[in-house]
Amino acid sequence: MKLNSEQREVAISEEERQKSLSSPKLPFNPPFFYGWIIVFMGALGMFFSGPGQTYTVSIFIESYVRDFGWSQSLIASMYSIATLVAGLFFFFVGKFVDRFGQRKMSVTIGMLLAFACFLNSFIAGATMLFIGFFMLRLFGQGSMTLIPGTLVPQWFVKQRGRALSLMALGGFVGSSSLPPLNAWLIESYGWSMTWQIWGIILACFYVPLAFFLIRNKPEQVGLLPDGQKNKSEQDKVSQSDQTDKRHSGENKSTKKEISWKLNEAMRTRVFWFILFCVGIPSMVNTGIVFHITFILGENGMNNMMASYILSLMAVVAFPVTFIAGFVVERIKVHWVLALTFIGQAVAMLVLLQVNTFGMAVLFGVIRGLVGGFEVICLGIIWPNYFGREHLGSIKGIAMTVTVIGSAFGPLPFGLAYDMFGGYSEIILLMTLFPLLGACAAFFSPTPNKAVLSK
Repeated sequence: MKLNSEQREVAISEEERQKSLSSPKLPFNPPFFYGWIIVFMGALGMFFSGPGQTYTVSIFIESYVRDFGWSQSLIASMYSIATLVAGLFFFFVGKFVDRFGQRKMSVTIGMLLAFACFLNSFIAGATMLFIGFFMLRLFGQGSMTLIPGTLVPQWFVKQRGRALSLMALGGFVGSSSLPPLNAWLIESYGWSMTWQIWGIILACFYVPLAFFLIRNKPEQVGLLPDGQKNKSEQDKVSQSDQTDKRHSGENKSTKKEISWKLNEAMRTRVFWFILFCVGIPSMVNTGIVFHITFILGENGMNNMMASYILSLMAVVAFPVTFIAGFVVERIKVHWVLALTFIGQAVAMLVLLQVNTFGMAVLFGVIRGLVGGFEVICLGIIWPNYFGREHLGSIKGIAMTVTVIGSAFGPLPFGLAYDMFGGYSEIILLMTLFPLLGACAAFFSPTPNKAVLSK
């Protein structure tokens, strides 16, 4: 006997519940939806990606130059090549996330990042510097942001924007607090001990929490996304909507989230346009942040003042992420992303005019406003466009482009400085990329899988 669509949905729901009986149970039952615990863990993962992020590594550069006598170009080259090589592995990381789940991967990657921090505390030559940078970028900047970015969307659909906004706060707390904290730690204990401190914190704090609290999907523990209690409640709402919209032919009770396989997504123009958009901020922002102490140093600002500007960007972005989360739930995300790129171009033009600490603050404020919208748009667009089922593989490709983009950021700035004795020329050239990104985003509406299958 053939089942109608409603019966199939009930059968699928019952199958998921039966599977949940043999799946990992919740460690405890909070009085609210457990997905918000997942958001907290996602935010914690974003925070602890900090040791592999450019805003952390950039604070160590001055110590490396002083202690080893390395040039800026050498360090930037090692950083760029290590980042590029690390980026080639993220396709496999995404596949592993789909295969083994976010919980196992969070624990494994957390331990590997802790090991990378310890390794960086013992660097003594260019080869070790390269290996250290490679591991920081692979396990920190890449994997520790990829995993939360695939975990939180599994637990939220309708409230995905605000959930990702809260998750993003972890990254902004890190980018605002870690530059001055690392500058103080390096001044007080030295750069080697600072890396060891981060290794201990990761191994003894983050890894146990990830093992204890993370669960991969709500369906695995007998729940549904967004905290829906059971399928019958969703059906009641859906039947009401169906009655109201009967004449328009819309039937929400049979509407299910569409998931794309990686090879299907790659056949759309939108996929490649968004990939281009993903690479732009990683390239431009990494180049600026990596050299921020030297860019501002040209105008008499020291290492600590530069770290304050980095912190200011994140502080400004705090409230903006909340606004952005609600905005992208109501306005088409590719329109918001296009406007964000225009704002990024404006920020870079302001950076060209920085000649006082006040102008540097203005740049930090504008960049923070842009950054708040940027991180939410690029986080929500993949699950919104291509669904949850194969999100690890799809975001693995996106993370590869992100890391490769960041690999090509620092080197042009370093070469431009050696060639022209300053950064104005390269900043002006890089301003073209956000403008191109705005065009690509504007022409990237939600793809239609039905059209693809024809």
